[in-house]
Amino acid sequence: MGLTERIMDRLWRTAATRGAGRVLAFVSFTESIFFPVPPDLLLIPMALARRERAFVLAAQTLLFSLAGGVVGYLIGYYFMQAVGWPIVRFYGLADKYEIIKHWYDAYSAWAVAIAGLTPIPYKVCTLTAGAFKINFLVFVVASTLARGLRFTVIAGLIYVFGDKVRYFLEKRFNLVILATAVLVIVGFVLLKYVG
Repeated sequence: MGLTERIMDRLWRTAATRGAGRVLAFVSFTESIFFPVPPDLLLIPMALARRERAFVLAAQTLLFSLAGGVVGYLIGYYFMQAVGWPIVRFYGLADKYEIIKHWYDAYSAWAVAIAGLTPIPYKVCTLTAGAFKINFLVFVVASTLARGLRFTVIAGLIYVFGDKVRYFLEKRFNLVILATAVLVIVGFVLLKYVG
């Protein structure tokens, strides 16, 4: 069993425990700052175990992810050199930092939404948003929309399709997120030119 399989197995077993809700809150919060495992990987098995609570679990994931995002933003804003850069370098994400900087320059605050949906780690988005002094309210709104859409799509797929979606999400998770990001971008473009 490879490392990825061991991590997934551990997540599936954690989802079945009584303290899974606290673990989901912890992972959702810390992933926005430094933790390497995205909360989706715990949300999926927890929602599959209790499909009727899929949307409640998605909302919990969003709430704690946003709280962590605010802390990440503040670290980037006030402590990027001392704390933020060591996190970025530890994960080897300096190239992603430059990508997001380019997105901020080109797309302004909507880069937060794009980064919140894509496979680029959200922690880099939160740290860079603070470091580049992105408007805080815009950061929170864009993060809420992007992360909310991401977690709600996962909950909706699980609620509707159940176990069938487990295998699809495990194999094609990044593809699902990328497709969602493309749809959001198309929506923004349409709003800009139609509205």
